[in-house]
Amino acid sequence: MSEPKAPTPTPGDTYKGWLFKWTNYIKGYQRRWFVLSNGLLSYYRTQAEMGHTCRGTINLATANIVVEDSCNFIISNGGAQTYHLKASSEVERQRWITALELAKAKAVRNQADQSDDSGDECPMSSPSAGQSGASRNSEVQSTLRTLGSKVEDLSTCNDLIAKHGSALQRSLSELEGVKIGGDTGDKIRQVTERATLFRITSNAMINACRDFLSLAQAHSKRWQKALQAEREQRVRLEETLEQLAKQHNHLERAFKGATVLPPSQSHPATDSKGSSSGKGDASDEEDENEFFDAMEDPQAFITVPADPKYHRRSGSNVSGISSEIGMDDQSLDEQSLASNPESPQPQELEPVKKRRIRIPDKPNYSLNLWSIMKNCIGKELSKIPMPVNFNEPISMLQRLSEDLEYSELLDKGAKCQSSLEQLCYVAAFTVSSYSTTVHRTGKPFNPLLGETFELDRRYESGYRSLCEQVSHHPPAACHHAISERGWTLRQEITLASKFRGKYLSIMPLGSIHCVFEKSNNHYTWKKVTTTVHNIIVGKLWIDQSGEIDIVNHETGDRCHLKFAPYSYFSRDVARKVTGVVTDKEGKAHYVLSGTWDEKMEFSRVMQSSRGDENGTEGRQKTVYQTLKAREIWRKTPLPEGAENMYYFSTLALTLNELEDGVAPTDSRRRPDQRLMEQGQWEEANAEKQRLEEKQRSVRREREREARSADVDEEAVHQDNYSAQWFDHFDDPHTGEQTHLYKGGYWEAKDQGSWENCPDIF
Repeated sequence: MSEPKAPTPTPGDTYKGWLFKWTNYIKGYQRRWFVLSNGLLSYYRTQAEMGHTCRGTINLATANIVVEDSCNFIISNGGAQTYHLKASSEVERQRWITALELAKAKAVRNQADQSDDSGDECPMSSPSAGQSGASRNSEVQSTLRTLGSKVEDLSTCNDLIAKHGSALQRSLSELEGVKIGGDTGDKIRQVTERATLFRITSNAMINACRDFLSLAQAHSKRWQKALQAEREQRVRLEETLEQLAKQHNHLERAFKGATVLPPSQSHPATDSKGSSSGKGDASDEEDENEFFDAMEDPQAFITVPADPKYHRRSGSNVSGISSEIGMDDQSLDEQSLASNPESPQPQELEPVKKRRIRIPDKPNYSLNLWSIMKNCIGKELSKIPMPVNFNEPISMLQRLSEDLEYSELLDKGAKCQSSLEQLCYVAAFTVSSYSTTVHRTGKPFNPLLGETFELDRRYESGYRSLCEQVSHHPPAACHHAISERGWTLRQEITLASKFRGKYLSIMPLGSIHCVFEKSNNHYTWKKVTTTVHNIIVGKLWIDQSGEIDIVNHETGDRCHLKFAPYSYFSRDVARKVTGVVTDKEGKAHYVLSGTWDEKMEFSRVMQSSRGDENGTEGRQKTVYQTLKAREIWRKTPLPEGAENMYYFSTLALTLNELEDGVAPTDSRRRPDQRLMEQGQWEEANAEKQRLEEKQRSVRREREREARSADVDEEAVHQDNYSAQWFDHFDDPHTGEQTHLYKGGYWEAKDQGSWENCPDIF
C-alpha cells in the first residue's frame, strides 16, 4: 500500500483527522475530531459540529509540543490549556507532530511579520503614493512573505529530517551490536518504525518544495506583467526627459552661439537661407534623429551630431576644436573607411590549402553539471580535473589564436597616418576578439606544459603566430604573431578562475602588446572579465564586463573602453561597449560605440562641453558634438550548422585541422582533443586522464631534481620549466615579468628538426 502524503500546510490549508483526547480518569481517552488550520488547533466531538460548535482551540504560536511515547503527545499553551492526545499508531502520531511543528513555525513567523509591518502601514497608505502602486507593492510583499514561509517550512523539515535521521542511525548502530536472541525482533521493529518516520518527514519536505514551486509559477506571470508595465512607464519617462534634454541643448546653443562661434559664422551671408523658422525646424528634427545617450553611469557621456556648419568650413580658428580638424585631415577622416575596404580580402589570393568548413556534430550526451561542480565552489578551476563533457574540442592556445579572427583591423590600422585614428582600429580589434565567445559556453582544453600551437596564415591574411604553454601552475600561455602587413602582436595570459555557485568568473591576467612597424606606435592593454552565468540551473550564457585602457606608449594617446555588464532592467542594448579616444592632454578626438558581439562604430569629436561643478549643470554628463558615426567593424556570420559544431567560427573550424610539418607538441596532435572532436567522448576522457597523470609524474620528477640541486623552495613549487621558444623578459612598458619570443621555431619547421621538443603526448 502506498503511504499517504505527510501534511505540509500552507496559509489557508487544513489538516484534519481523528485523535483520542484525555478527558478525565472516569472516561479516559475519548475520540475527537481535530482540525489544524492557520496556526490554530481546534477539536470537535464529531465532524458535524464543525459548522456550529468548537470544543476548544489552542494557538500554536505560544504552544509547546511534547512527545511522550510511541503514540501519545501533549500540546500546552503554558498552563491554561493542555491537550493529552493519542494517535491510533506511531505513524499517525508522527504525521500530526510534523504538521503541528510546521504550523507552529509558520504561526511564530506570521506573528513577527505582523508586528514588523504595523509601523509600515502609514507610508504604504500615504496619499502621495498611487493606489495602484500601493496595491501592487502590498501584493508583492504578501507574496514574498508567503514564499518566505515556504522556505522556513523547508528549514523546519530539514531539522526534522536531521533529527529522525540521527535516531535512525542510532537504531541501526544498536542493531549491529544485538546478538541473535529474543530482543532481535524488537530492534528490527524499531528500525522499521524509524525508517517509516524518516520517509514521512522526507515526503513532507518534498511536498513543501512542490508547494513552493507551484506558488512561484502561479505568481511568475503576474510579476512579468507588473514588470513590463513598470518598464514601459520608465521608457515613457526617459523619452520625455530625452526630449527635454534636446530642447535644453538647442536653447543653450542658440543662446551661446554668438559667444561660442567666431563672428564669421554669424555673417548674414551664411545665415540668410537659415533664418526662416522652417529651416530651423528641419535642423532640429535632424538633430533629434541622431541624438543618443551613450552610457548610463557617472563617467558617461552624451554625443550629439555636430552643427552642419562644421562640415563646411576649415574650423582653424574655433575655440574648443582640435587643431587637427582642418579640411585636409577631415577629408582623410571621412575617406579612411572608403580607402581601406580592400584590407578584409587583401590581394584576394587563393589559399595554398583548402580549409575545412565542418567538423563532426557535437554528440547529445546528458550530464548533471551540479553533481560535479558542487564540490568546486571557491576553488581554482584550473586545479580541478574536469571531464571532456564540459569542453570544446579546442585548446586554450587555439582559443588564444582566435584573437586574430579580425586581423584585417590591424592591417587597416597599419595604413593610418593619424595615430588617433589608428587607435580606433586597435580598439575595434580589441573588442572583436570577444565576438567569438557569445555562444561558446564550452571550456577549452587546458594545455599541457610545453604544448604549442602554430597558425600560419601568411597566404590568406599575411600573418603567422605561435603559442606555447610556459607554465601550468599557475597556467600561463605566450602568444606571438607577426604580420607582413606591418604589425606585431604579443601577449602572455594567465587565467584566474573562480566558481561562485551560480556563475563562473574568468579573470585574464597579463598584458597584450601591439607594435606597428611604420610608425613605431606601441599599444598595450589588458582583457576584461568573462562570466559564465546559470551554472546550476537554466541555460548557460556568457557576459563580458569591465574596463580596458589602451595606451600608446609612443604618443601618450589613450582609449578608454567600457564593457557594460548585462542588466535585465536596463533598456540599453545588451553587450554594449563604449569608448573615448583622447590625446596625451586628455582631449577627446573620437567616440566609439557598439556591442562586442555584433559591430562597432566611431565618430569624430568636433566639440565637447562639461557642466559647471558649482552650477546647475554640475551633474550633467560630458556632451560630445560629433560627425556622423561610421562602422569600423562588423562580426562575420557563423557558418551554417554552427549550433551543432560548438558555435565555432569559420576560423575556429580550421584550428584543429591536421597539418603536416607542425611540431610534435602542437595542439593538433593531442589524442584526447582529437577523440572528442570525433565524438568518442569516453575514450577522450580516458586519454585525458592518462595525459594529466603523465604530466603530474613529469612534474614530480622535476621537483625531485630541483630539491636534489638545492634550488630555492619557492622555485620548487613552481613548474621549474624552461620554455622552448620564449625567454623571460622584463617589459619596460608595463613593468611586468613576461616571456618574449626568442625565434627559431619557423626555422626548425623549415628544417624539420624537432629533436629538442619534449614528449608530452
